Amino acid sequence: MAYFNTASNAPQLNASRARLLEAAGAKSRPWERQPSDFFAEAESIRSLAADLFGADSDAWAVIPAASYGLSAAARAIEPTLEPGDRILVMADEFPSNVLPWRRAAAQAGAVLTTVATPADGDWTAAILEEIRPGIRVVALAHCHWTNGALLDLTQISAACRRIGAVLVLDVTQSLGALPLDLATVDPDFMVAAGYKWLLCPYGFGLMYVAPRWRDARPLEETWLARTGAEDFANLVNYSDVYRPGARRFDVGETCTATILPAAIAALEQLRAWGIARVAESLGAIADRIAPELEARGFGVLPAMRRAPHMFGATLPGRDDGDFAASLRERDVFVSRRGQSIRFAPHLHVTEADLAQLVAALERTGS
Repeated sequence: MAYFNTASNAPQLNASRARLLEAAGAKSRPWERQPSDFFAEAESIRSLAADLFGADSDAWAVIPAASYGLSAAARAIEPTLEPGDRILVMADEFPSNVLPWRRAAAQAGAVLTTVATPADGDWTAAILEEIRPGIRVVALAHCHWTNGALLDLTQISAACRRIGAVLVLDVTQSLGALPLDLATVDPDFMVAAGYKWLLCPYGFGLMYVAPRWRDARPLEETWLARTGAEDFANLVNYSDVYRPGARRFDVGETCTATILPAAIAALEQLRAWGIARVAESLGAIADRIAPELEARGFGVLPAMRRAPHMFGATLPGRDDGDFAASLRERDVFVSRRGQSIRFAPHLHVTEADLAQLVAALERTGS
C-alpha cells in the first residue's frame, strides 16, 4: 500500500514500537520502578525538544494532546481579557484551536473574529490586514491543516508585538517537518500533538511556554509539578511552590511509562535526521505529486504559498464522489479535509509508492 496520510496519523518507527513493547512488559514488574522514574523521561523529552526546536529545557511541558495545551493557554490568558477584546482565528481552523477561545471569549466578554479564507491563498496578507488595535489574542498555525497553506510567522509575530497581542500557535501539522525559528517568532504559547509529524505515539504532545507566561495558572494542579515531589514520603506536606519553567503546565501522570520512552525514540530519530533535511526531502516528494494532480485538473496552491511537507488539492469540478475512498480501494491512502484532498507523505514513501499513486489517479479517471 502507498501511504500519503501522515497529517492524519504517522506510521510508527520501529524503534518506538520496540520501546513501547519493552515498557508495556515492564508494567508486569512494578517493583522495578523507582521514584526517579516519575521524572527522568519527561526531563529527557524537554532536553530533546530544546535541541530540536529551540529555547531551553525549562520552556517545554509534556501534554497529552493539542487540545490540552491550547486549553491551558486559553486558561492562562483569559484573566487578561477584557470585554470587547478580540481573539483572531483562521477560517476552517481545526477545532482544538477554536473551541478554547470560544469559551474564553464567552467568559470574558471578548469577541471571536475569524479571518476569511483568502481567494489567492495568501493567508499571511489576510491575517496581517486584521491585526490591528483591539486584537488581544492571535491563535494560528504554521500551515493550514486542510491544505498546507503556509503562514509567514515572522511577519505575523512582528505585527502582534506592535500592538501587544498574544500569539498562540498550534503547530501540530508542522512541528517536526517544517523548520521554525522559535527565537524570532517568539510565540507566547506553542503546542503540537505528537502522533503526526513528530512520529510519536498517540497521547503525547509538546507545549512551549514563553518566559513571560511561566507564572500563569496551569490547567490542572498535579503534585508532580510541585517542588519536593521526588520525596514520596513527604508528599503529605503539600507544596505551594511550582517546579521551575513550564513544568506547571505538564499533564498529570506526566511520565507515562509506555508513551514517553517511545516518544524519546522518535525525537532522537528526528534529531538525527534534522528538521531542515526532513522538510527538503518531503518537499521533493510533494513536488513530484503536485504536477500529476494539476495535469488532471486539480487545483493546487503554488509552491511559494504551501508548506513543503503537505498540501491540499481541490477536486476538479466534475468530481462529486468520495475521491479519497476511491483511492483507498486501490491501497492509496490520503484524506479529505474541508474542500481539499490532502497529501502528506513522509520518508517512507518510495518510487513504487509514487508510481502506485499515479496509476490510481489514472484508474479513477482523474
